[in-house]
Amino acid sequence: MTTSATGRNDAPRSARASAATLLLAFMWGAYFLNYCDRQAVFAMFPALKAELAMSDAQLGYVGAVFLWIYALGCPLAGILGDRISKRLLAVGSLVVWSLVTLATGWARSGGDILALRGAMGISESLFMPTAIALTANAHPPALRSRAIAILTTAQIAGTVAGSVFGGRMADAGRWRDAFWMLGILGVAYAVPYFLFLRGVRETPAEATSAAPSARAPSSLGRTLFGAPSFLVLCAAFPCFVFGLWLIYGWLPTFLHDKFALSQADAAWNASVYLQSMTAVGLLGGGFFSDWLYRRSTAARQWVLVVSLVCSAPSLFFLGASETLPATRLAAAAFGLSSGLFMGNIFAAGFEVVPSDLRATAVGVLNLFGGLVSGFGALFGGMWKQSIGIDGLLAATALSYIAAAVVLAAATLVCFQRDHARATAEASP
Repeated sequence: MTTSATGRNDAPRSARASAATLLLAFMWGAYFLNYCDRQAVFAMFPALKAELAMSDAQLGYVGAVFLWIYALGCPLAGILGDRISKRLLAVGSLVVWSLVTLATGWARSGGDILALRGAMGISESLFMPTAIALTANAHPPALRSRAIAILTTAQIAGTVAGSVFGGRMADAGRWRDAFWMLGILGVAYAVPYFLFLRGVRETPAEATSAAPSARAPSSLGRTLFGAPSFLVLCAAFPCFVFGLWLIYGWLPTFLHDKFALSQADAAWNASVYLQSMTAVGLLGGGFFSDWLYRRSTAARQWVLVVSLVCSAPSLFFLGASETLPATRLAAAAFGLSSGLFMGNIFAAGFEVVPSDLRATAVGVLNLFGGLVSGFGALFGGMWKQSIGIDGLLAATALSYIAAAVVLAAATLVCFQRDHARATAEASP
């Protein structure tokens, strides 16, 4: 009888694990396309500057406009994701941003590019909170960091693929074709994506109730911002992504100008070394955090602190190195350490907010992150000729150290109380 009961219990557990793996695979594909479409344009800056007569400042706004609108849309997307179908939002977002990417191939001016990047910001903002929440809900707490880390490797792969593809197509004089091809691919992927998501469960793996969040909108701010640990994450995350988007937006052009590389070679050197090691940091950090979580519920917060401390010097040397091999080494070092942060920031947030507010928490974190990181893209264009990209990288490295100190203090003082409250509090 015992063996039979165990077998009956193992069967649904195995089915849930298989469904979670398939969900992760489909989400990975959509997230990959998300970053391909997002990043391709940054490898095309010299071509856009030449063909559409865009200035460096206007090119800076290409990243800034997208990030600012994306940031403003994320909290709304998160709130919607905690109240209506996350599956519908995920599929709808993919279709709309793919159509916007397709339309970018017909842009005739810098104004067209900026308007379309704004539209992409709106559409892509619907995806991230729902994708992270669906992935987190499908996995129990002990596996959550590694699941989110694996999902986030799609960001790495998409950044590399979009950058290299965009750079090569721009060098060949076919940057418009690149957008058309990426847009068509996204619309095609939406079909199997939708068919799979129709059968996906949206509630947390550890939940006993399938009810969505029933909190009044007025209580959301009190619940989230009443946790000092979450507030500190809302400050540390923007600091981190400012540096990330300064690199994403301007490292290809920085290398193109500094080492006289082609657009394709600059995109390759700006993405492959950085992103390959980011993937290592993501996966290694995800598994390590889950292992450490069994010993301390604050494990993910401490991994974030280590990431910021280790990222600061590599960020500085990324701009200060005088040779291309040294720059590659600095990029790889930054990728490794930053991957620890990227794979744990949302899982760390989930430790101090109730489980029914996960999509909202991701949306709020992305609000602060997007608003500040937009200035990373903008300042790179505005101050490229004065302070320089290398000077901005050095200043950002100092801010990483400051953020690490504040985050460490908050973890020591506030985390246990905030974690206990989030664990005990449940939506009615």
